[in-house]
Amino acid sequence: LSCQHSVVRNALFCLETAADEKENHVYTKALMAYAFALAGREEKRKALLGSLEKEAVKKDGTVHWQRPGKEPGVDLPYHRNRAPSAEVEMTAYVLLAHLTTQPAPSQEELSFAALIAKWISGQQNPSGGFSSTQ
Repeated sequence: LSCQHSVVRNALFCLETAADEKENHVYTKALMAYAFALAGREEKRKALLGSLEKEAVKKDGTVHWQRPGKEPGVDLPYHRNRAPSAEVEMTAYVLLAHLTTQPAPSQEELSFAALIAKWISGQQNPSGGFSSTQ
């Protein structure tokens, strides 16, 4: 369906209304940022990504997002703590939102995306998969 189809237009209107709410959950923002990126709504995509950046967890040269109120994991010797699937999933949506833009992403966005990708790749298990199939 194209962005001109009435169902898609109505859905985008609903998302735009929801995006203006002050208390959106970080997971919701990540999904909306990607949806607006796919729809070519650059202004909304950038606004949501800007809001998400303020909530980012920046650590050890990586960037990711986690659910509010979640206790950070404890790294044990010889055991790398992996994030729950929800954190991996929402961080992946933010990465997709950064890379889904026309024209191509800016160098600044690509650099930020690389920090996100570094964190995501660090969440892989020894078999190359993640904690969930989502």
